[in-house]
Amino acid sequence: MTLRTALSQPARWYSLAAGGLPVLAFPGAGQAWLAWVALVPGMLLMRAAPGGREAAVRGWWFGAGFILVAMYWLVPSIGPALLPLAVVFGALQAAFGFAVHRLLHGRVGPRRAAAALVVVPSVWVACEFARSWHALGGPWALLGASQWEHPAVLALASVGGVWLVSAVVVACNTAVVVLVAGPLRVLPTAVFAGCLAAGPVLFALLPPPSQGGSATVALVQPGQTSDDASRLAASTRITRALVDRPVDLVVWGESSTTADLDRETAVLAGLRSLSAATGAQLLVGEDARKADGRISKDAVLVTPDGVAARYRKIRLVPFGEYIPFRSALGWIAGVSKAAGENRAPGAAFRLLPTTDRAGAPLPVGALICFESAFPDMSRSAARDGAPLIVYQSATSTFQRTWAPEQHASLGAIRAAETGRPVVQAALTGESVAYDRQGRRLARLGTDGSGALVVRVPLAEPSALTWYDRLGDWVPLGAVAVTAVSGAVVAVRRGRRSAGAPAAGPADGAQQEAGRPAARGRA
Repeated sequence: MTLRTALSQPARWYSLAAGGLPVLAFPGAGQAWLAWVALVPGMLLMRAAPGGREAAVRGWWFGAGFILVAMYWLVPSIGPALLPLAVVFGALQAAFGFAVHRLLHGRVGPRRAAAALVVVPSVWVACEFARSWHALGGPWALLGASQWEHPAVLALASVGGVWLVSAVVVACNTAVVVLVAGPLRVLPTAVFAGCLAAGPVLFALLPPPSQGGSATVALVQPGQTSDDASRLAASTRITRALVDRPVDLVVWGESSTTADLDRETAVLAGLRSLSAATGAQLLVGEDARKADGRISKDAVLVTPDGVAARYRKIRLVPFGEYIPFRSALGWIAGVSKAAGENRAPGAAFRLLPTTDRAGAPLPVGALICFESAFPDMSRSAARDGAPLIVYQSATSTFQRTWAPEQHASLGAIRAAETGRPVVQAALTGESVAYDRQGRRLARLGTDGSGALVVRVPLAEPSALTWYDRLGDWVPLGAVAVTAVSGAVVAVRRGRRSAGAPAAGPADGAQQEAGRPAARGRA
């Protein structure tokens, strides 16, 4: 098939457009309810494909459409590279398209329906898990994250992470497709209702995470400023206004200073003075060239005595903070705002030994911006005993897009997963705070500036959710189901090639419908 022929098929373009539909469930458009049915149009196109190969191609186009819409705001950072990025990541969804066609084409009987309700969500989650590998960019726009506003649904995340939310949402979409395919009614209806009820039932049955006191945190948001010096001055001014308020910790955003606080004593002296005046330690975002000549992003804990500890960002933003394979892709920096040079990543995560205004230990898991997308990092903080997770963020490049809202919403997911309250200080918004079940306590949007002061109920350091204990059992299980299903398909195809056909899921469904088994195989 020629490229021209491949591009002239309307069903593929429809699949591309259908891929953008689920993104409307995320912050920005904010139609969270849509996620429970948003995959259906694309899945129907995959189901209607003339064969498994074409279904896989439609799944690929669907995945590319999803990435293009979900990450459109990356254009200033990576320019034309967004298109090949969508093509590469979209390819992961080819397996989803094949699975949908294999199990849901034609009239669907009980065995194929039951298999589809397990395998199709597993393939989707396995694709998300593969895309979430930090070397490929990281876990942005996971389908389960669309439910960030619904703590009852997020109870699923406390058991299986955001992955379990994704799996349940996809199972709900699959049940709708089974209903459309017919003739089954009871099974898909029961699954649909069960998926909608699963989160609220868990929310009602599971005890809330144990509380371990409380702390008052001030999130400093300077807003839009003209340069680095103005940003530091605005953050300083806002912090000085907190002098008469009983604050335990003051958090500045990512890149709130471009001074190397280990060497620039004048800037450090000003921050030490602020800490002494407010009676609270400062968590400052440092984006500076260090003594070794490389730039890194650090969360720096400043007390009246000086720098007490620091954490260096480990998971850097592809193209924004480094260009992968720079020797081949460095040209992107010339046509976009991609990183002119690679930042230096940190080596390991560790809690910062913060204390409250009374001097009592308040160790925090301090992570930086994009790291809020990674479930494993906040889970490490919880397992290390952090009663509070803090994110420092800077999204000013994407100020008038969906990115700041989507980024801020991730704190709700991380809170529900870990049973820890989460706060995020952003230079230009959104600055937010969530309780231990992901309920939003306070917010300062992208149109505001100042200090967002919030009393946060802390977690008991030793308390762990099921997800904290069990980790990524859902995506690993999904990978296993996907691998086994793929192996079964390969074995059956091998038998057919050898002249010994065996009844597969599609054949069984046709036999149930009273039709010859040889027709309509995938």
